[in-house]
Amino acid sequence: MDLLQVVVLALLQGLTEFLPISSSAHLVLPALLSEWPDQGLVFDIAVHAGSLLAVLWYFRADLDRFVTSAWQFSRHGVADDHARLLGRVLIATLPIVVLGYLLHDWVEMHAREVLVIATTTIGFAVLLWIADRRVARPGRSEFQLSLRDALLIGGMQVLAIVPGASRSGITITAALLLGLSREASARFAFLLAIPTILGAATLATLDAIEGRSPVPWRDVLLGFALSAVASYVAMHYFVKLIERTGMLPYVVYRLILGGALLIVGLGFSPQPT
Repeated sequence: MDLLQVVVLALLQGLTEFLPISSSAHLVLPALLSEWPDQGLVFDIAVHAGSLLAVLWYFRADLDRFVTSAWQFSRHGVADDHARLLGRVLIATLPIVVLGYLLHDWVEMHAREVLVIATTTIGFAVLLWIADRRVARPGRSEFQLSLRDALLIGGMQVLAIVPGASRSGITITAALLLGLSREASARFAFLLAIPTILGAATLATLDAIEGRSPVPWRDVLLGFALSAVASYVAMHYFVKLIERTGMLPYVVYRLILGGALLIVGLGFSPQPT
């Protein structure tokens, strides 16, 4: 890859991974509108690892509390708020671990067409808008999630295996529908990203090792760094501004992006003979 491709793809990954606007919808356009070569599995792992580092750093204080609370629970059997929240994160992760593994091959074969991504980008934008409009303010915090809530959010997260749905977008939508505040919905979605990205990156790494993929070190290190910085900036300002802006700017953006993908997809569709 040339330097421009590395920078653009790394920034796209970092900025879109945690915003409810679908990273896959953004990454498909450069591939269609340019003659850039495929970035390869190793680069994909690097930029996702950058996003993982960013979310770990963003939640560093909470992660420290999770470890302390889990240790206290193992010793005394008493769960505080952080221990219960950790349990909710793990429970919400289970559906995508099971169904994501079972449906992975089907998605790769049937759900990566541009028109599919365009449709899901638009459809889930409308659902996000509906969820944001019906939430009573100020809403609950992430510490008030029940086990049922966690399972429902986890079940909705499974839809994110379809490109264009947006993992953060669909989990924020589910949390809003369950009555969480905008900030709490975003924070819980970001926490869910930790095991999800870690699991996906681990599987991709095993595939890369098995396939003996070459390592373009310049691309990997630069992509990792840019993705980490962009991911952290996106999370920080999203949570900081979300109660003020609401979800409407992201809904409008998704509708425009989905429309553009729809036009491009129809234009690039093979013509009948």
